[in-house]
Amino acid sequence: MTVRICFVCSGNICRSPTAEVVMRRLVSDAGLSGSIEVCSAGIGDWHAGDPADARSAEAMRRHGYDPSGHRARQVSRQDLVDHDLVIAMDRGHARSLAGLLPVGAECEVRLLLSYDPLAAGPDVPDPYYGGPGGFDDVLAMIERACRGLLESLRGSPGAPSTGG
Repeated sequence: MTVRICFVCSGNICRSPTAEVVMRRLVSDAGLSGSIEVCSAGIGDWHAGDPADARSAEAMRRHGYDPSGHRARQVSRQDLVDHDLVIAMDRGHARSLAGLLPVGAECEVRLLLSYDPLAAGPDVPDPYYGGPGGFDDVLAMIERACRGLLESLRGSPGAPSTGG
């Protein structure tokens, strides 16, 4: 069975594409590309069609990731039907997603940092309006949480459920 995951942030140019790129690498390195599919989207359509924010892309490249194939898109109700797990970057995104959730949809909406037991809080902060160091901080948070997410998908004892 394939587990389908969609990461969601505000405009799909900073946090969620970073999570998509990081998770895709972790899944590939674990040899699970055939059983875990990953994408990302944004709550709003402001950046639809745009690549990842240049500062976010640069942080990813500095850490060995390739964000070049990313193009922003807006999340849809269909995403909530088609995916097993929709991962929100913060509580505001989770609330917005809950409002889009079609009746009978079986996907689970979770906060990314719920997969990091050492996280200082529930939300991945938006680095968009801050300095360049914020993008590296956010990348580090996302890497830790994505490792936890992958472990939960692999069935580690005590790990959060995947809802699928």
